[in-house]
Amino acid sequence: MKASKPIAGRHLGWSDSDLRSKPYARLWRPQMAPLAPHARLALDEGPLAEPLLPPISRANDLFAGGGVENGFALTPDGGMRIAIQTEMPDVTPAMIDWWFGWHSDSPERYKLWHPNAHVHALWQKTPQRGTRGRKRYINQTSIVDEYIGSNLLRLAISFIDPDDLALTDPSLQDDMKATAICAHSTLAGLPLKAGYLVHLVQAVAGGSVMRSRFWIGGANVSARHILAAPLVPIARREVRPTEADARSLIVHCAQEMAHLASFLPEAYVAFKDSD
Repeated sequence: MKASKPIAGRHLGWSDSDLRSKPYARLWRPQMAPLAPHARLALDEGPLAEPLLPPISRANDLFAGGGVENGFALTPDGGMRIAIQTEMPDVTPAMIDWWFGWHSDSPERYKLWHPNAHVHALWQKTPQRGTRGRKRYINQTSIVDEYIGSNLLRLAISFIDPDDLALTDPSLQDDMKATAICAHSTLAGLPLKAGYLVHLVQAVAGGSVMRSRFWIGGANVSARHILAAPLVPIARREVRPTEADARSLIVHCAQEMAHLASFLPEAYVAFKDSD
């Protein structure tokens, strides 16, 4: 995928000033754990048969469980599908909802999530003050600079209601049982949707399990508005994720979600009522 150009002043890591002044500086932990064995196994297995990873039209199948939980497939139409699972001890679905409403308020918060890849993030439009969790992030767009592998990408991640992807399981009505972070994304500034993601988080004994899915490129490309419709066939030809892209995204997601789980319970207790 085509890399974005760096913007002056945006960088990996925290400055000495940030470490001295930010109230959540104790959560800055640049040393990340090794990649989980199940993610390594998915990389070793290589591309899977397309039918093993269902299309986005079957996103609601996630609630039934089963099937491939870790792996990737390249589709004949030029797209890719990715599955990765993350165990999250002591994390509740409500904590995940809070995090997705909190992390884009400053670049430093976003950097906590993946110290080795996250560069910058801010909301496209500032959410209403005092809102928390789902009310804060659904229908909002976060503009992020992050490395996926060695490529710096500037992405617009637009969070949508799970209903928009036909995720209708009753457990989503109770944020202590489950939540589903849903979004479409594209390179920032483009009038297109390049793909979709779902992070389904379900409570289990001792914490939660996150089951992440990505559908990018190919038939997943669509127009954000009617005037952009003529660009869709061109984008479907040009935006063709490679096996290297799929591998990089598996590694990125596995790393960032495991790292998030390592500090989220502490962050939630300390900052859940702060803006």
